[in-house]
Amino acid sequence: MTSPRSPRPSAPTARLIATDLDGTLLRDDKSVSERTVAALAAAERAGIEVFFVTGRPARWMDVVRDHVHGHGLAICANGAAVVDLHAGGTFQEVRPLERPAALDVVRALRAAAPGTTFAVELTTGIHYEPLYPPFFLDPGATVATAEKLLFEETPGSAAPVLKLLAQHPDLDPDAFLATAREAAGDLASFTRSSPTALIEISALGVSKASTLALCCAERGITAGEVVAFGDMPNDIEMLSWAGRSYAMGNAHPDVITAASGRTVGNNEDGVAVVVEQLVAEALAARG
Repeated sequence: MTSPRSPRPSAPTARLIATDLDGTLLRDDKSVSERTVAALAAAERAGIEVFFVTGRPARWMDVVRDHVHGHGLAICANGAAVVDLHAGGTFQEVRPLERPAALDVVRALRAAAPGTTFAVELTTGIHYEPLYPPFFLDPGATVATAEKLLFEETPGSAAPVLKLLAQHPDLDPDAFLATAREAAGDLASFTRSSPTALIEISALGVSKASTLALCCAERGITAGEVVAFGDMPNDIEMLSWAGRSYAMGNAHPDVITAASGRTVGNNEDGVAVVVEQLVAEALAARG
């Protein structure tokens, strides 16, 4: 069962569904259930656009590539990129973290949380420091200090930085996020989506919400016509911005507070449960 926090009898009919992937649309085994596939297709047939809005990079979108309809677009890297899944994940828009700002963040976090290690997510792939937990899905990554990974002989000559990742082996995840924001919150945007002490760092002002708002504005869709789903702190801004929003049954406590409603967990197809209701609303509105 889904439960809106407060009844909204005058809420506009949904025109766009924005859903996170891991812990939200995807089950824990990273699959998309048949019920969810059917619900997303029904939404598109009913005239409701679907946007996948994720922290994942474009190269990790194969899991949903066959389930995006219509426009084919997805928002990746916590809002740093808009990609076309119909065209193999090509970049349509990039909102980069400038390298000087990234270097300033690295220096600030090294001082505020000794033991922090970094990875750099570029439009061309990810690279990381020697002590950073390795990405086994990216065997071609360069391993070097963050300072070297962010260095470019000619400013603006290297691939854009989508996000910086910072990992700490010992700190509590929420405490690490709070420390990072206090140390460098004026330099970049900080969030987290992992159960471990892993922070994701984007350009100042870049988030799932801000990029989704731009995509909606291009389509003449208002925040009130958006229904959003999420489970972790990197979804909070998006859930707060959307006219209707649902925290998953497995969501972080701060996400539950931010959302206007709650659905069942990702392993119980919580997104599909709500989307089926939205499709019924849309069809009823047509008479």
